[in-house]
Amino acid sequence: MATIEKLYKDFGVLADAKEKAGEHEEEFLSILSATKGEPGEKRLASQFITRFFKYFPSHAATAVNAMFDLCEDDDLMTRKQAIKDLPTLCKSAPEQVSKIASALTQLMGTDDATESSLIQSSFITLFKFDCKGSLEGIFSQILGEDDTVREKAIKFLGARIKTLPEDTFDSHSEELLINMCKKVLQDVTKDEFIAIMEILKCQKSMTTVQGRQQLVDIVTEQAELDQPFDATDPDCVDRLMQCIKHAAPLFSKNVHSKAFVGYFCDHVLPHLDKLASPEEGINGKLEMLKLMAEISEFTGDFENLETRLQNLYDSLISYMPLPPAEENEDESHSEEPKLEFSAVECLMYTFHQLCRKLPNFLAGEENADRLKDFKIRLQYFARGVQVYIKHLRMALQGKTGTELKEEENKIKVAALKITSNINTMIKDLFHSPPSFKSVVTLSWKPLVKPVEKAAPTTTGTAGQKRTLITFESNGAGGKKAHKQDRSLYQPPSGKFSEKAGAFQSGQRGRGGFNRRGGWRGRGRNQRW
Repeated sequence: MATIEKLYKDFGVLADAKEKAGEHEEEFLSILSATKGEPGEKRLASQFITRFFKYFPSHAATAVNAMFDLCEDDDLMTRKQAIKDLPTLCKSAPEQVSKIASALTQLMGTDDATESSLIQSSFITLFKFDCKGSLEGIFSQILGEDDTVREKAIKFLGARIKTLPEDTFDSHSEELLINMCKKVLQDVTKDEFIAIMEILKCQKSMTTVQGRQQLVDIVTEQAELDQPFDATDPDCVDRLMQCIKHAAPLFSKNVHSKAFVGYFCDHVLPHLDKLASPEEGINGKLEMLKLMAEISEFTGDFENLETRLQNLYDSLISYMPLPPAEENEDESHSEEPKLEFSAVECLMYTFHQLCRKLPNFLAGEENADRLKDFKIRLQYFARGVQVYIKHLRMALQGKTGTELKEEENKIKVAALKITSNINTMIKDLFHSPPSFKSVVTLSWKPLVKPVEKAAPTTTGTAGQKRTLITFESNGAGGKKAHKQDRSLYQPPSGKFSEKAGAFQSGQRGRGGFNRRGGWRGRGRNQRW
């Protein structure tokens, strides 16, 4: 067995021989034998093997296996030294990249933070040598049976792949990465799905229209839109919500959301009241409505539009009560209806977007009764909205920037955005025939640019006369509806604040998951 002194002697012989080091096979074999010695000899052997590896191609397999043994040594310092030295072998033997990448991936199961950091650094070095080979090695383990390795390897790729230099990936490497990610997506947990989608989104080819459509197709498949929707199952609700969240940024006038919006109208809306929350503290119904509103702008050509609009309309008016009957007016005022402004904003926005594709849904003699009922509801709801807008503006008037950052005032600002949006859309819908020209920015979304000319509001600005929306019995003008002077709806104090929470499209669920369809179910945690 080679001692430290013998190792240094062998090193000297090989170093002095320079390019003729390959003639001194005995010394190199002596160094290889030191990988069976004490920790000190093992660490030196690791450094010397990688130094002279290129001169002994006939012993390449033996040398690589010896280095693998050192990477799994009981001594932590020996493992760290071998992990650090291992990628150096690829400088002279690029054909070893895939094998070494596979070995490094297996080592990711370690619980030692410094060792894990060293493994990741060595992997980054491998990517520089051969990106394609590195990907082949890491995915050979991701698609394997070790759950811990799989989880950490996917997490590593998700965190590091976007930080690599732009020239790391050529077209062949990127194609391999995409194909491998598709294989992984055939059987994933929720967290794995999120990580893989982040990996795919940062690829150059995925920034094109075709690439974004490909991503949408991938997410659509994961959402299992061809399967029934169980509104009472939190896992089923969370699956759909997570898929929509990842697809939402991809939609545009060229990449359409019709598959998701259609599924929402067909399967979610009829069971909206039964919708489970994906986790404690999350209003599943409101979060789903917000997601659908976000993507409703980009449906493109929409099949079964009238039927789907009817489902949407039915859900909308369920949140828009009729005014109290005249004979029961006193009793009705003692039991004021609870107006859910946040839900109405989402449903009305989605309805506003889809109905512009079929304006006859609210026009024509055949729809006169529907329009009449709708306008009565709109008028009554508008009165409540206008009163609430007035109260909110009075409450916020004169507040400083610091005061507006207080939680109570932030809720009021959010409430003002919501009610102002509803008011704008009601004005459109109250036209004869209904109009769909107003552009509304959803209350939880940032303004892209300031509006050059603001639409008139119900309360008006300084110096303008306040106007109220009224229902016209003939649909086009003329005599106002009976009981125009009925006292306005007074919103109950404090009830709105529960509905004005800010929505974040990137919010993650953390609930448990059961296997459904093609989602993996081999005992792993949080299975979809």
